[in-house]
Amino acid sequence: MNEIGALLGSGKEADVHVYGDHALKLYKSPGVKAPAFREAANLAVVERLGLPAPHVYAAGRHDGRWGIVMDRAPGASFGSRIKAEGLQPVLAEMVQLQLRLHAVPGTGLASLKDRLTANIRKAPEIGSALRETLLWQLAARSEQDRVCHGDFHPWNIHGAGDHAIILDWLDACCGDPLADACRSYLLMLHAMPEAARIYLEIYAAHSGHPADEILAWLPPVAAARLTEGVDTEREQLLQLAGSGST
Repeated sequence: MNEIGALLGSGKEADVHVYGDHALKLYKSPGVKAPAFREAANLAVVERLGLPAPHVYAAGRHDGRWGIVMDRAPGASFGSRIKAEGLQPVLAEMVQLQLRLHAVPGTGLASLKDRLTANIRKAPEIGSALRETLLWQLAARSEQDRVCHGDFHPWNIHGAGDHAIILDWLDACCGDPLADACRSYLLMLHAMPEAARIYLEIYAAHSGHPADEILAWLPPVAAARLTEGVDTEREQLLQLAGSGST
């Protein structure tokens, strides 16, 4: 086994370290086992589909925490590239990558509708009436089978061009691409509202789906995000979730 090397990056749930020629993603909580194996399984699925993701080599326990060994991401994140190159060109490249995912059947991945349903059921503060309305509206939507990343934003994509790699596949699902696009819009909306607006315009233009079709997913997607403990977005998420009651 290799020694755990320098820290490459850190998020809310996990740290990523140099691990020989590879990268080691370690979940911060020592008791977190299932997500490590779920993400490893998702990476195995998308590797089989030929999508731009790290190859996964192992899942296991390292220095008291659970993690996965995978390819190291090349180059800077798209978030860093935005600062140097501007919003429009980088977000256009990001959309092309996402459309590449959305063109592929996600056989072997969990259902996006099931994931949203489970999270809406436990979402705090939305009230029983709104909860039931959102669940009813979600159940009425048709099932779709496309690869949906679930956490697709500029800091989860590294490199450029043919060498770009998409990271953090823990929440990958099989479902409606417009729900995945709406999730990307929502993830950028609070911290980078201008980026969210431009992203939405580009995705709508290149996908052939009007922005209002994408934004129709905002109430259930926002309600589901309330389970993630993002306190700085709480009021905005509650407002967006409530927009589905009319």
